[in-house]
Amino acid sequence: MKLQILAIALLVCFSSFAQEGDKARLKAEKNAANLVYKANELLEEENYIEAEMEYRRAISKAPNKAVGAYNLANSYYKKGNYGEALFRTEEAAKNATTKEEKHRAFHNLGNILMQKEMCKEAVEAFKNALRNNPTDEETRYNFALAKECAEQQQDGGGEDDKKDEDKEEEKDKENEEKKQDDKKEDQDKKDEGDKDKKDGDKEEDENGKPKDDKKDGKGDDEKNKDQKPKPKPGQMSPQQIKNILEAMQNQEQKVQEKINAEKQKGAKVRTEKDW
Repeated sequence: MKLQILAIALLVCFSSFAQEGDKARLKAEKNAANLVYKANELLEEENYIEAEMEYRRAISKAPNKAVGAYNLANSYYKKGNYGEALFRTEEAAKNATTKEEKHRAFHNLGNILMQKEMCKEAVEAFKNALRNNPTDEETRYNFALAKECAEQQQDGGGEDDKKDEDKEEEKDKENEEKKQDDKKEDQDKKDEGDKDKKDGDKEEDENGKPKDDKKDGKGDDEKNKDQKPKPKPGQMSPQQIKNILEAMQNQEQKVQEKINAEKQKGAKVRTEKDW
């Protein structure tokens, strides 16, 4: 009998504690809802700083509720702070309990990912939104846009890789050309140095001028005088020209003698030139 009384007493205590806990939770959720409502009004007035503070207070009052994080994410989204908006929306999607809450969270998550040009991830977010509400036309439309964007990014990725490869090849070619130019420049400097060294090795006379092994160039003149110039192809040598002239003179002398002989006989003749 005593055990039964003790069990009943403990049950009453636990029930009382549970009721107190439920009351505290409901009170916190009510306070959080009021804070969210107040923050929404501030957000409409474009008072983003005060609105953010109220949303954060709401989250601290009811951290497991999606509404606070969801609305705070919306405030970040309107300011263009997509990084914070993404974090808070993911938090809201995690804490969402109803299909409607999950649909809204994943829908907004897809919009944020699109703003960050993460189209492939946005496709998955819109898929999750449609799983919770397949009849929402706006989500279906955004899903189609995200899918098209993801396909374009995938196709463009190959072109970007090809451009990168072309740039690498062009860079390698430029480096190779630069190496060749540097090598040629080094060779030119070396040749110039050898030439200066060769010129410096020549002996100088008393006037400081380079001294040749040949004296006054007379040796070359005498040697060149003895050597007969060779005719170029298609040209006659001086000796050939001399022979032709002598033959012409001899022929003219014969013709002249013939004319003189005819004159003595009184006959007229006509001379013809052979050239």
